[in-house]
Amino acid sequence: MKAVNISGINQVHLVEKMKPVPQKGEVLLKIKYVGFCGSDLNTFLGKNPMVKLPVIPGHEISAIVEETTDSVPDTIREGMRCTVNPYTSCGICPSCRNGRTNACQFNQTFGVQRDGAMSEYIAVPWQKVIADDAISSLHLTLVEPMSVGFHAVSRASVTDLDIVMVIGCGMIGLGAIIRAALRGARVIAVDIDDEKLLLAKSLGALHTINSAAEDLHSILMEITQNMGPDVVIEAVGAPATYRMAIDEVAFTGRVVCIGYAKSEVSFETKYFVSKELDIRGSRNALPEDFRAVMEYVKRNNIPETLISGIYPPEKAEEALVYWSQNAGKVFRIFIEF
Repeated sequence: MKAVNISGINQVHLVEKMKPVPQKGEVLLKIKYVGFCGSDLNTFLGKNPMVKLPVIPGHEISAIVEETTDSVPDTIREGMRCTVNPYTSCGICPSCRNGRTNACQFNQTFGVQRDGAMSEYIAVPWQKVIADDAISSLHLTLVEPMSVGFHAVSRASVTDLDIVMVIGCGMIGLGAIIRAALRGARVIAVDIDDEKLLLAKSLGALHTINSAAEDLHSILMEITQNMGPDVVIEAVGAPATYRMAIDEVAFTGRVVCIGYAKSEVSFETKYFVSKELDIRGSRNALPEDFRAVMEYVKRNNIPETLISGIYPPEKAEEALVYWSQNAGKVFRIFIEF
């Protein structure tokens, strides 16, 4: 079978692999689409410290159930459309003991710590298969990245009393905007791209701020009556946006960090104490986040602009080069098998 392989920095090859044979309790999936994530782009550019090359990328998945085995429940049937929970959990580390399996100390995500799904077939434990014929294959591929944003909103304990600022309107930031709006919060979207801000507004943001062209602080003070947002969700992963989150959040506010900064971040830590902040990390997503996204997708129109391009496996390198050259304009790029 064909598989996409990131073999080195700026190097992608199409390779031949053996078609997997599902073992007891596993499901064989025929892949339809796999989305390139920001972590895959960083792997391609040599900026992902968690990856050891070569690696097959891909953890944003839509597939068709090709074959089931003994012990697979009849809720998963051949021919069903599905997505996949791409994380592992050990069951014994502190995170797993606390029920937060998404943050397992020994997690291995598809395409990062282990080979991913960008191939014609994969075999996975049935517990990782999330089947739903009511969702198209294209939209199933969006479920995992949106669920990461949904999870960040849960980590922030957002309610309808909150003003929530989301920094970064990429795919994950948009997921956070959608979920915060669904919870009844007033959402402020911040980005440096006006097209992304327009999309954020269509998905639930009441206010938008272009932080490169406008005075962020003064606009925030006007919106929040000089108090600052109750919650700030950082979905960029840059020193400037990390500091922005701490500087602008309200006293006793909550800051939730999704993005990985590529370099060290220096803070005036007086704000940690004087504001008595809750600063929380947010990693991956839980099964309930996947379910919430899937219910949202079934009930709402998903903008076509969330899918920036669809390429065949043979053009995977071309797709990554395009993304690297147009980073601010791309939401998701799919590889179609």
